[in-house]
Amino acid sequence: MSIHKDGKKWRVLYRYKDCQGNIQQTQKRGFKTQKAARKWEEEHIKQQEFDLGMLFGSFTDVYIADKQPRIRETTLNTKMNIIRTKFLPYFKDRRMVDIQPRDIIKWQNEMLKTKTADGKPLSPDYLRTLHAQLSAIFNHAVQFYGLSSNPVRKAGIIGEKGAKEMLFWTKAEYNRFAEVMMDNPIMYYAFEVFYWTGCRCGELLALTPADWDFEKNMLRINKSYQRIDGRDVITDPKTPKSNRLISIPEFLADEIQDYLKMLYGIKGSDRMFLLSKHSLHRALQSGAEAAGVKTIRVHDLRHSHVSLLFEMGYSAVAIAERVGHRSIDITYRYAHMFPSVQKDMAIKLDQMRKKDENVAEET
Repeated sequence: MSIHKDGKKWRVLYRYKDCQGNIQQTQKRGFKTQKAARKWEEEHIKQQEFDLGMLFGSFTDVYIADKQPRIRETTLNTKMNIIRTKFLPYFKDRRMVDIQPRDIIKWQNEMLKTKTADGKPLSPDYLRTLHAQLSAIFNHAVQFYGLSSNPVRKAGIIGEKGAKEMLFWTKAEYNRFAEVMMDNPIMYYAFEVFYWTGCRCGELLALTPADWDFEKNMLRINKSYQRIDGRDVITDPKTPKSNRLISIPEFLADEIQDYLKMLYGIKGSDRMFLLSKHSLHRALQSGAEAAGVKTIRVHDLRHSHVSLLFEMGYSAVAIAERVGHRSIDITYRYAHMFPSVQKDMAIKLDQMRKKDENVAEET
């Protein structure tokens, strides 16, 4: 590497090996002082040699470069936002090898004291997400770049996965809401799909006419819609299990055919619901108020579908296949919604025990 005067500023010329082992040369310009250029040069050498004497901020660049081709753009943006706002203010100028569990504990305590814009503490679910992301960065350093241990793992966990309150509507509550929404056809049909299929918001917004098979009353879910930096982006669904083919009730198939007739000139590959998550949320809030039912989030309609299927007696395995979850996740996430089932289990176990005791006494 070499440092050169560049007008009133400074630039660093450096060479690197590409993925095929060929030597390439490029430069970094715009440094206000020679000292700043020298500092960048030293840090960049460590980064290129994967020397974990590099700063945390530099290693996050390595981490993001490694992850970028392997994850969805929305996931990448979430990671980058968390790194920028929650990690770099605390660890940016600390060397990776110098960060100890005690430093992580201090950061955790800061996160526990942090308030949102409306003055509330960060949710347990979000705290758990932050912990998991920071741990993932250090795990990456351990697994691929020779860091001796993960200080986040040693510091212990904060937050609680799945701690966010899970709300849902009963069928009666949804029917009251749906009746109110009939005056707004596009919203009515969107919420019908939400409630009767359990699809995610991004999945609904990505639906096209070609996804429906009205002869077999089937719906294929194989993509997700996101709005990223002012662009409409269609990605793969959230997880591999999210790619699924589900049966739909006949009344929903009839409704969607009626809806498609309203969309003059729509093509098989065109999106059916040109809505935003914000507009769906607004419509849900105003509709719930007008219907006199409790306020829930758009994603809670998915919970409502799952709760309806549980109430109908379907197994966690069958429900998981329909909504694109693992069955163990369904069992874990939704079991608390049905305390009466637990009571019924206890009663039946008690009855079984008493029956065995009576049989023993008779013999």
